[in-house]
Amino acid sequence: MKFRFCGELDCPDWVLAEIATLAKITSIKMKLLCAQVMKDLLGGKMDYEKVHKLTADAKFESGDIKASVAALNFILSNAAKYSVSGDVLSNELQQLGLPKEHSTALCKSYGDNQRSLQEELRRKSLRLSHFESIEWRVDYIIGSSELKEVNEPSIQLLLKKRNPDTDSIEKVTFTLSEDKFRVFLSDLKQAKGIMDGLA
Repeated sequence: MKFRFCGELDCPDWVLAEIATLAKITSIKMKLLCAQVMKDLLGGKMDYEKVHKLTADAKFESGDIKASVAALNFILSNAAKYSVSGDVLSNELQQLGLPKEHSTALCKSYGDNQRSLQEELRRKSLRLSHFESIEWRVDYIIGSSELKEVNEPSIQLLLKKRNPDTDSIEKVTFTLSEDKFRVFLSDLKQAKGIMDGLA
């Protein structure tokens, strides 16, 4: 069976197993547990002590707690990723065996935070470094202590890139032989052609 919150694929087996585990806690505790997972997904800090207390009545072991949190994380983030409505998510979770009260509690937390969660996931998605500058130098090696005659150019490159997470400039240096530089230059031209085609 295909599920929208799984990207129109089957639900992973490990999530199915954890749905059975999550059914052991009350729907009120499910709502509070979802609130902690949502807090973590939105960039806050999860209160692990509170999570442990919420699952204590169901006699969850450490592994059960971690797996349940991972399953909720998967369900909530995937539902946001695939823009699944709360009603559809609730229906799909009930099909997988989660009691209606638990599905309602989870979907209430999801519905209240869906837009914020989607914005946070978008913010955290693939971000590429931006090149600030490229400096280069060609050294022509005539000979060395190892070989009498080399007669080969060596290209020294210094790339300055901006890290999108820290907004700091990082330097990357490397040396290329003439042949490797030709391949590098060809790949850069190909990449530029693709990027120009997308613009």
